[in-house]
Amino acid sequence: MAEESRNKAPPEIADRWQSGVVLKRDVFSTVERGRFITPNGEVEAVLRRIDGVSGWMFPLAWLLFTRERNALARAGELGIAPRLLFAGRRSLVRSWIDGVALHIAKPQGDRNYFRSAKIALHKLHRAGICHNDLAKEQNWLRGADGRAYLTDFQLAMWFRHRGLLFRVAAYEDLRHLLKHKRRYVPEALTASERRVLARKSWPTRIWMATGKKIYYLVTRGLLHFTDREGGGPRLVYDAPSIATSIKKHPQVRDAAVVAYPDRRAGTGLYAFVEAPGLSEDAARDFIVSAVGSAKAPERLQIVDALPRNAAGNVRNEILQLVAMNQLDLIDTLIADEAERATVARIVADRRNLRDRFAF
Repeated sequence: MAEESRNKAPPEIADRWQSGVVLKRDVFSTVERGRFITPNGEVEAVLRRIDGVSGWMFPLAWLLFTRERNALARAGELGIAPRLLFAGRRSLVRSWIDGVALHIAKPQGDRNYFRSAKIALHKLHRAGICHNDLAKEQNWLRGADGRAYLTDFQLAMWFRHRGLLFRVAAYEDLRHLLKHKRRYVPEALTASERRVLARKSWPTRIWMATGKKIYYLVTRGLLHFTDREGGGPRLVYDAPSIATSIKKHPQVRDAAVVAYPDRRAGTGLYAFVEAPGLSEDAARDFIVSAVGSAKAPERLQIVDALPRNAAGNVRNEILQLVAMNQLDLIDTLIADEAERATVARIVADRRNLRDRFAF
């Protein structure tokens, strides 16, 4: 898609859509956050568009687009997923859910979250829909109300009848949810849930042994498609080299590099560098000399201290929210007053103000 076309709303909603920031761009679609005019007024919303997909990739992109459109038309009315606000030939608009992805929220010990997640999944399956992509933590949201919500229905399927294929897909949806529960609240797993975790369905076992290897060969080898925590290839390939290089500077104690939606690049990188006394220009020059200007982070901030958990690990989830300007969601993640003071200093001096989504 040409750059000038990227900045224009799709013709079918040109008079109703105001773009704010690109959340994600890959070979299958572009996802933007913005505002959409509905019969009840203007609302925050998310646009998925496939009008810029290359011709040879378009059939698959259209299939994924159609699956999401059909699933959201039903799941969106259940109160567990975004509502479908508009569905056109090459664009769809869904409501915005005020929340963060599971890998950012990290609901350690939060039994109520996983109770609501199981209820959400039961509602989805009762409507005859299987999500089919719940192994990804970014497809589970923790809303501002503490409840679980589902998103990204590109692989979802709607079944008219609950036959064998539906039961297998629903089982795998549940198993993936329980894997997340095991990570964050293992003590809450029941005996029956442990049995589900211990037994993959036979199609999954076959897929793991055969099809998954081919899938990785095509998507990662040929298409260079990556989606780690929703950050794409820059988070996978550029972020580690940036962090490694800047940590070699004698004044740097530590550093963390996270991804965020960038208006120009689609996905930008934000480096938080713990190096009191070091100038940002000096830090950037050091990084550029090591990785080159093309891979350098779009944003760089020198901080006196990075937020850390009790084990001393940097809390990337908090830094991610700072980079994304989702400041209203940080408070629920703060562990104590000392951390609150550390984060407040970082927030006050943050660098990503241009992509701040002002409503």
